[in-house]
Amino acid sequence: MKRELKNDLLLRAAQCLPVERVPVWLMRQAGRSDPAYRQIRRELNLPLERLFRTCPAPMSFSDVEWAVKISLLPKRIGVDAIIVYKDILTPLAPMGAHFRFAPGPVLSTPIRTRTQVEALQPLDDAPSQLAFTGHVIRNLRETLDSELPLIGFAGAPLTLAFFLIAGESPLQRGTGLSEKATPVFQMMAEAPALLHQLLNQLTEMTIHYLNYQISQGVQIIQLFESIADVLSRQLYETFAAPYHQQIFSQIVSHVPRILFAKECPYLDLMHQSGADVLSVGKCVNLAKAKAETNGTVAFQGNVDNDILRDSTLAEITAAVHACLKQGGKTGHILNLSHGLHRDTPFENVKHFINVAKTLAGG
Repeated sequence: MKRELKNDLLLRAAQCLPVERVPVWLMRQAGRSDPAYRQIRRELNLPLERLFRTCPAPMSFSDVEWAVKISLLPKRIGVDAIIVYKDILTPLAPMGAHFRFAPGPVLSTPIRTRTQVEALQPLDDAPSQLAFTGHVIRNLRETLDSELPLIGFAGAPLTLAFFLIAGESPLQRGTGLSEKATPVFQMMAEAPALLHQLLNQLTEMTIHYLNYQISQGVQIIQLFESIADVLSRQLYETFAAPYHQQIFSQIVSHVPRILFAKECPYLDLMHQSGADVLSVGKCVNLAKAKAETNGTVAFQGNVDNDILRDSTLAEITAAVHACLKQGGKTGHILNLSHGLHRDTPFENVKHFINVAKTLAGG
C-alpha cells in the first residue's frame, strides 16, 4: 500500500496548494560545503566518477550505499526534501561519453563532428544502463520511509551539449563561461543543424532518464539549464526552450516538474516550458513574477547564493525575510539563486535553514 508522506510541503507548494509554511531545500545541498561530506570523500578516496557513475566500471553495492549516505546528509539540518546525489553528466556514460573528474569533469575526446554525434548510443534500456541510479533511488526511498520527498533531476540538453562540445566544464569560477565554450557558439553560428541533431539525441535520452527516475521512486524532478545566464533571448528561444517543452510534455507520470534556468531573465519563455515550478535567479523579482503569471505556476528561489557564502548571519536572515516577503506563502519553495558555493561556511547553511523554517510560516 502506498504510504503518505509525513512532510509533503514541497509537493504541495509545487502545485500551488496551501501549506503551513514555505518549504526549503538547497541546490548542491548534498556535498561541497558540508564538512561531513568532505570527511567521507577523504575516507573513501574514490574518484567522483565512481560515486557519480560517469565511468563504465562495474557497479559496486558499497558505492550505492555511499551515494545514499551522502544524499541523506542534509536531512540532519532540517531540509524539506532530499535530492539524489549524482551529477548531470551521469546519463552521458551509457551514451559513450565517459567523463572523469580531475578534479573537474573531463571528456577525453570532445564531441564536435557529425560522425561523433551519430556515434552516441541511445538510452534505450535504462534499467540496465542506469542500474546504479535505480538502486540509489530505491534505497533512498526505503531509508527515508516516507519522511521526506525525493527529488530527481537531469541536465537540460543544451547544458549537456556545452559539456560534450567543450570536453570539460564550460563554466569558470565566478560568473560566465570559459574559453572552452567557444566551439559551442561556433557550432550555433556555423552548424546549427548539427547542434540540433545533438540536442534531439540528448532530449530523447533525458526523457527516458527522467521517466526512469520517476519509475524508481522520485516524487518531483528538476531540469537544470545551468548555462542560461550566458544566452541571448534568441539563443535561448532557439536552442533551449523547445527542448524544455518537449521534455516536460513527455513525462509519463504526473509528478511536479521544476525548471531551473540559471539567472534567466526570459520569464515568459520559462513559463512556456510546461514546468509546474520555475526556479529563478536573483535577477527576478518574485512578487512581480508571481503577479505576471497569475498563480498559474509556482516559484523556487531565490536568495543570492553569494550572500549565503559572504555575509553575516544577520544579513542572511534579512535576505531570507525579503525573499519570503516577495514569494509569499503559497506557490513558493525557498531555495538559492543557484547552487551552494563550495566555500560557503556550513554554519551559514544551517542558519539559512533554521531561519527559513522560523520565518516561513508567516
